Amino acid sequence: MKSFHNKVAAITGAASGIGRALAIDLASQGCHLSLADLNTGELEKTAELARLSGVTVTTAKLDVSDRDAIYAWAEQTVADHDRVNLIFNNAGVALGASIEGASDEDLHWIMDINYWGVVHGTRAFLPHLRASGDGHIINISSIFGIVAVPSQGAYNATKFAVRGFTECLRQELEISKAPVSATCVHPGGIKTNIAKSARFDEDAMKDLTGGKSAAQSKARFEKMFTTTPETAARTILNGVKHNSRRVLIGSDAKVVDLTQRLLPSTYQRVVSTFTKLSMR
Repeated sequence: MKSFHNKVAAITGAASGIGRALAIDLASQGCHLSLADLNTGELEKTAELARLSGVTVTTAKLDVSDRDAIYAWAEQTVADHDRVNLIFNNAGVALGASIEGASDEDLHWIMDINYWGVVHGTRAFLPHLRASGDGHIINISSIFGIVAVPSQGAYNATKFAVRGFTECLRQELEISKAPVSATCVHPGGIKTNIAKSARFDEDAMKDLTGGKSAAQSKARFEKMFTTTPETAARTILNGVKHNSRRVLIGSDAKVVDLTQRLLPSTYQRVVSTFTKLSMR
């Protein structure tokens, strides 16, 4: 897909962050949009900004953990736009908790959104992408889908799962000679609201943070967020145009990827040491 002009893209998590930036960038390139999020107020703001480019934009309130709702949204997208060429499975949440201390409720919550949301989004849109004759699936993983980090076990699990799912999907599409491709995206620290909106279990985290409060831990994470959503969107769309299998966003993501390649197992010792030092 060398051009987005007159294509139709569906984006989850479009109310803010990377989702909003993708919508605005795609609209500026003449791409029509089907946008979804739970935050309808901010979603409409995204839609208004995108419509300034003169493209058709539809919106839907959507909980990506709801399988039936995603399939209904896919059908509605095609009904509204006659076709759909791209699905950006972007919606995601974060959880700060140890493996031992995390509640079953929180583990199911993050898996339902970060993993199953991607699975349902992919499977709901794939038949329509095939029918378009020129389709692409973009699934958002993370640098935490490349390396594991203490206190992020549940998040790691979802993002490693997205990576494995998407890489397998890409191979299957190639084997079947489908008119659809797939790209897995691994953002580093992006300036979005994900840290502020994350669930954080202070009791489950106390041994991994040196007793820091949820606010302190979130603030520490946010300091590492250096890449803007606009830069992330441009990088992702460039990756789609080049039919990239994997897209790394930010210098931090590239460093993490290189470290994992050079130290495939011993990187864990480096991360453990760094975590201990940061607790002082």
